[in-house]
Amino acid sequence: MSLRGSLGRRRFLALVRKEVFQILRDPSSILIAFVLPFILIFLFGFAVSLDAKRTKIGLVVESPTPLTQDLAASFQGSRYFEVTRGYDRRPFEDDLVAGRLKGIVVIPATFAADQATQARPALQVIVDGSDPNTANFVQNYAKGVVETWSRISAGDAKAAAPAIAIEQRYWFNPELESRNFLVPGSIVIVMTLVGTLLTSLVVAREWERGTMEAMMATPVTALELLVGKVLPYFFLGLISMTLCVLLAVFAFGVPFRGSVLALYMISAIFLLPALGQGLVISAVTKNQFLASQLALISAFLPSFMLSGFLFEIDSMPRLIQAITTIVAARYVIPSLQTVFLAGDIWPMFLQNIAITLGIGAVFFALALVNTRKRIG
Repeated sequence: MSLRGSLGRRRFLALVRKEVFQILRDPSSILIAFVLPFILIFLFGFAVSLDAKRTKIGLVVESPTPLTQDLAASFQGSRYFEVTRGYDRRPFEDDLVAGRLKGIVVIPATFAADQATQARPALQVIVDGSDPNTANFVQNYAKGVVETWSRISAGDAKAAAPAIAIEQRYWFNPELESRNFLVPGSIVIVMTLVGTLLTSLVVAREWERGTMEAMMATPVTALELLVGKVLPYFFLGLISMTLCVLLAVFAFGVPFRGSVLALYMISAIFLLPALGQGLVISAVTKNQFLASQLALISAFLPSFMLSGFLFEIDSMPRLIQAITTIVAARYVIPSLQTVFLAGDIWPMFLQNIAITLGIGAVFFALALVNTRKRIG
């Protein structure tokens, strides 16, 4: 081994060792890398839910008869509704306007008579249209309760079976638990914060203290400086991801059907654009406060809003869909969700990994060019 190669390796190891000591001595790094992921995972696992279970509704039975009481019992037995019964809808209207109820189901006084005369009985469903998603849930679930009750009643009456029977099957998530969908996606949000926010803050702090200029006065090359900076945070991000996965599987019961190899490969590749973006932000701002704000705006918010984590990308306007193509989390969240719920689908993984690598290469190139300008 040449003397130059030996000196270069020693410089690089010294840089890595310095960053490790800095992480161990900095409480904020430990908080961001370990405490913040726990908080986010518990929030997404317990507090955030897309399941419309136990939705509060008012049930009005205008004329109590055996038939209407049976239908009312079907609503009260549904796992989707928390029912408050009454005999007049007017007392429920104020609760609907105030948001204490999400809907009102009215079984009219003519319901039993219409059913007896073979007329088509009608129910009234009143929902709060200011929340379209919940309004659609209440409407569709109420319709489902009525259809189920109708089939049971028709079976008791030995009515003819319908010409077409629909049998629904849900692949990969039969219980339709939104937690199984949200928790794997939240791991990507955690890695975004650990990678981008932590890197941008730490490097910007060195610019503020003047230690970055001191290192640039040494024979350290720009590439050695960048890699030596990000390598400890790369492994820190993987450790944080591992803790989140253990929480997801053992604390929240999220199924894990893929391989550990696919999990770590996807996560490791995603950390490259996250760390590269943090380096670019720190080199441009040189200020911790500004770096943290830019990291949240340019990394956390796009990963949260434009990645398909909460909002379907296909339902977004065309312009926004085009913007999502440069958000690395868009390609990683579906891959991690697939690893957890479906298993290893390598054609999908490899395509998303290639795009993520391209985005990471762009960020590291920008960071390298910017750092060279500062050295020169």
